[in-house]
Parts: sequence; C-alpha cells; structure tokens
Amino acid sequence: MPTTTVDGATVHYTTTGAGPGLVMVAGTGLDSQINYGHLVPAFAERRTVVLPDYAGSGATVEPSGPLEVDVLAGQIAAVAERSADGPVDLLGYSLGAVVAAAVAATHTHLVRRLVLVAGWPGPDDARQQLAFDLWQRLERTDHELFTRFLQLSCLSAPFLSSLGEQGIAQLIAGAPPITEGMRRHIDLDGRADIRELLPKITCPTLVIGLTRDQVVPVEQVRRLHDAIAGSRFAEIDSGHLVVFERPAELVATVQDFLFEDATER
Repeated sequence: MPTTTVDGATVHYTTTGAGPGLVMVAGTGLDSQINYGHLVPAFAERRTVVLPDYAGSGATVEPSGPLEVDVLAGQIAAVAERSADGPVDLLGYSLGAVVAAAVAATHTHLVRRLVLVAGWPGPDDARQQLAFDLWQRLERTDHELFTRFLQLSCLSAPFLSSLGEQGIAQLIAGAPPITEGMRRHIDLDGRADIRELLPKITCPTLVIGLTRDQVVPVEQVRRLHDAIAGSRFAEIDSGHLVVFERPAELVATVQDFLFEDATER
C-alpha cells in the first residue's frame, strides 16, 4: 500500500483505475475500503480512484490524541497531491464530507469538483449534539448495545425491516469492531466546525442529503448547501449509510455530476 508523509504522520492509501484523480474520503470509524471498496469499479474506468485512510482509520494512526479537521484535511490534501497529476474530484461522506469541504476551502488548486454526502456545517445543532453525546456514552457503557443502536440509527426503517430478523442479526454480527480510531472520530464529530471555511469553496460542488437520515438530518445538509455559493443539491431516499443502503442511486447521482462535461460523455 502506498503512503505519503505529512507533519510526521504516515498516511496510507490505495489507487485503482486510470484517468483524472477521484479521491474518496470515508466517514466516522470506517476505513476507506469498507466505506467505498464496493463502489470503486463504477468509477475506475474513467478515474484513478484514490482511497485514503486519514488518522484513526485503517493503518493511519498519527497524530495521537484528539483529532482536528485541519489535520485530517492536510492528510487528504497530501494524498491528493501525491497520487494524481492535476486537480482531483473529491468526494466525502459524513465526517469525510466535513474534511473534504475543508480541503476544497483551503487547497482550492487541488480540487476540480466536490461532492459532499451527508455532511454538516458545525456543532450548533442541539439534536445532533445530543446524538453524538449519546454515541459516546453508549460506547463507553456497552459495546454491543452501541453497535445495535448504530444499525438502528444509521439505516432507514424500511431497509432494516426488509432484512428480517435473521438479516438484522447477521448485520450486527458482521459490524466492524469499535476501535480507538472510531472513538477519536466520534469525539471530532461533536466538535467539527467548518462554517467559516464554506464561503471559500469555489469549485463546482454537489451536496447530497439523505431523506431518512437520523444521524445528519437533511435539514443540516441543506444548511451546508446554502453556505456554499453556487452549489447544487440532490436528495436520496435513504438512511445515513447510503453507501450500503442505496449504492446504485448514489453512484448514478455522483456520476451525473462528475461526468457532465461534454468531454466525459
């Protein structure tokens, strides 16, 4: 696995495909392969798909201690510069959307197009703060209970019901283990604030909200959209884990935006 070094941290990433770079930034507690591995083939014929693991995910552990958005954004920017020639398309999901937005705002020369899925602007929503606080308290109290609550809150009611009791049991049994990195990500979820950065984003941007999202309600995502001048908004009828619940619709929505130039058709 290739790596790059930034501020003493060794950042791991993979590349697949050919063409301009597409850097896909994962969400809380998920390494990039778990988050996006099943989506890579849909983009690899037209893009060099880059899957970075920022601190707290995969094999990337530095720096130690509490994480900050600017640190993770610096790691993603370093991977984008190392792995691709010229500006990249940048896609971020959940916490990864927050980080991707920070990259686009502070490294404008690196980003050709930006896609933000289920991101939020800052820690000023009382309901969302309640949710992140509950995550931390549950995780400290009972790992299994926390895992069950994550499935209940991250997937939509229709999707979970369609799995049946056996399917839900298999889902819980196969859930990724809780890691120290995930704990660090959850801590950052409750503190991340990019409100002052959003007006600095100048590249074409698509913001995607999720109708049934109980983690980042679609109203929060609309606030993100409203703060980015000229951005577009799309909505998918899914819970928070759209990458697993509605992957085909997510891919189609992203492809329509990234490949809309006449030269891409």
